[in-house]
Amino acid sequence: MTGAALLAAFTAAAPAQATESGREVLNALARARLAEEAGDPRAALTALTDVASRAPGLPGLRGRMLEQAMQGGDLAAARSAAMQLWTSGERRFDARLVLTVDAVRRSDWRTARTFAGVDGDKTGGDPMTRLLLPVIGAWIEVGARGKLPERPLLAAGARGRPEPAFILEAALVQLAAKRPADAVALADATMLTDRTSQLVALRLAATLDAAGEGEAAKRLRGRIALATGGREDPLLLLSDRPVWTARGGIAHWLALLADGFARAPVGNSRLPLMIARSAWWLDDSDPTVRSALVEALDRDGQRQAALALLADDRGAPPLPALAMRKAELLADAGDLGAATTLAEAAAARAPASRSLLVRFADIARRSDDGAAAERAYARLEADLGDSEEDRALHATILIARADLLLQNGAWDEAQPLLDRAVALRPGDPTILNFAGYSALERRRNINASLAQIEAAWKAEPQNPSITDSLGWAYVLTGRIAEAVPLLEAAQRGEPENPVIVEHLGDAYWQAGQRFSARYVWRAAALIADADMATRLEAKLRDGLTPATMAP
Repeated sequence: MTGAALLAAFTAAAPAQATESGREVLNALARARLAEEAGDPRAALTALTDVASRAPGLPGLRGRMLEQAMQGGDLAAARSAAMQLWTSGERRFDARLVLTVDAVRRSDWRTARTFAGVDGDKTGGDPMTRLLLPVIGAWIEVGARGKLPERPLLAAGARGRPEPAFILEAALVQLAAKRPADAVALADATMLTDRTSQLVALRLAATLDAAGEGEAAKRLRGRIALATGGREDPLLLLSDRPVWTARGGIAHWLALLADGFARAPVGNSRLPLMIARSAWWLDDSDPTVRSALVEALDRDGQRQAALALLADDRGAPPLPALAMRKAELLADAGDLGAATTLAEAAAARAPASRSLLVRFADIARRSDDGAAAERAYARLEADLGDSEEDRALHATILIARADLLLQNGAWDEAQPLLDRAVALRPGDPTILNFAGYSALERRRNINASLAQIEAAWKAEPQNPSITDSLGWAYVLTGRIAEAVPLLEAAQRGEPENPVIVEHLGDAYWQAGQRFSARYVWRAAALIADADMATRLEAKLRDGLTPATMAP
C-alpha cells in the first residue's frame, strides 16, 4: 500500500467530525507521505511510527513501516515491523528476508530455517525465492553444521537447466564445510556462462587459495579471464576475499543480486535496496556488499547516503574502484573539482586498470579539465598493443582527444588524430561518422566527409545519429530532396535530440516547407541550449539565413 493509499484508507475510515487524535494521525500520515516523496525514508519512518502509536491497526501500516525502515537502514525498526507482519499471517517476501537475516546474525539456525521457508519449499516458489532460497538454505546448513549443506544448490540446478552460479556457490559451501576435494571437482567441471557465475568464481578462487588449493584457484582465474573477454566488470575490481561463514556467504550472494538489479535499466529501486540492505546487515565489511548498497542507494535517489557510505573507509584507504565510484557521485552532485582529483588518485593506485582510466577521463571531461583528460588518455595509449581490442580502444581514445581539441577550435591539431583513428578502424561506423561529421560541420573536405558518412550509414542505417549526419551532409551539398526523408527518420529515432530537430527544420525551409520548418524549430527551442535557442529565435523571426543555419 502506497503512502497515498494509506492516507486515503484512514480518511475513509475516520468519522466525519474527526477527533483531535484523528487529526494528529492524518497530520502524521501527511508528513510520512511528503517525506516518502522527498526521498527521506528516516523522516517517513518517524512519522509512521507516530501513526502506529495512535492507530496501530491501520491496514497497510506495518508494511509501509517495513519498507521505509529498509530504505533508511534501520534494522531494529525493520525487524519489529516484519515480526508483526509475520505474526499477523502476512508472509511477505521482505518480512521473511529481514527475519531470516536477523536469525542468521544471531546464529539461530532453526529460526532461520523457519523464516526462510527452507523446510517447506517443495515447488521452488516465485522467481525471487528461486534465486535466494537455495543459497540461503545451503549457508544456513553450513552454520548449523548440517550434512551435505550444498544439497539445496545442487538440487536447484537439477530441476532444470543447470545454473553455473549455483554450482560454484555449492563449491564455496563445500569449502566452508571443509571438503576441498569436492569443491575442486565442482569448480573444474563448471563453465562460466554469465556475469553472476564469473563473480561467484572470483570468490571461489580466493577461497580455494585460502584453503591451500592454489592450483585449482589458478585454473579458475584463467577461466574467469577468458569468460570476461578482458572486460573489467566493476565488481571484479573489488577485493576477491574468501567466503567461509554463513553470514558472509549469504551476504555476498545478496550483494551480487542487488548489484545486478540496481544496474538494470528497468525495474523499481526498492528491490535492489531491500536486498542490498539485507546484505549490509549481514556483513558490512565486504567491499562487494558496500558497492552493491552504494549502487542501490544511488538508484533510489539517496546520493548523499551513498556518498556517506563511501566516506566510511574505517581507517584504511578505499579500494580504487570504490574511490572512483565516489568520484563519479561527487561529479553527479556538482563537485567536479574534487571529483577529478579523487578520480586521478584512484586511477593512479590501480595502474593496470584501463576501465578506471577511462572513467577518470570521463570525469575530467565533465569538469572541463582537458589537461587531466589528456593525462588519462596518454596513460591508456602507453599501455596499448596491436590486438583487435587494443586497436579499437586506441581509435576511441584518438577520437576523444580530437574532440577535446575541436571544442577549443583546434581543427589543424585534431585532423591528424581523426585520420589515425579512421586508419585504425576503417570499417567502424561510429569512427567514420564522427570523423566525417566533425569535418562537415566545419565545412572541411566536404566530398571526403560525405563518403565517410555514407559508408557509416550503409553499415548502420538504423542509427539515428548517423542518419542525421548523412541527411545534413546532403543539405550542405544541395541534395535537399534526399536529405528530408533521412532527417525525418533520424528525428523519429531520437525525437528529443535538439540537433537533429534543428537540422530537420533547416531542411524543411530549404525544401520550401516553411510552415513545417517553423513548427519543428519551435519544438527544437523547447529542448535547446542557450546558443541554439538564440539561433532558433532568429530563425522563427526572420526565417533561415546563412548566419542562422545550424552548424
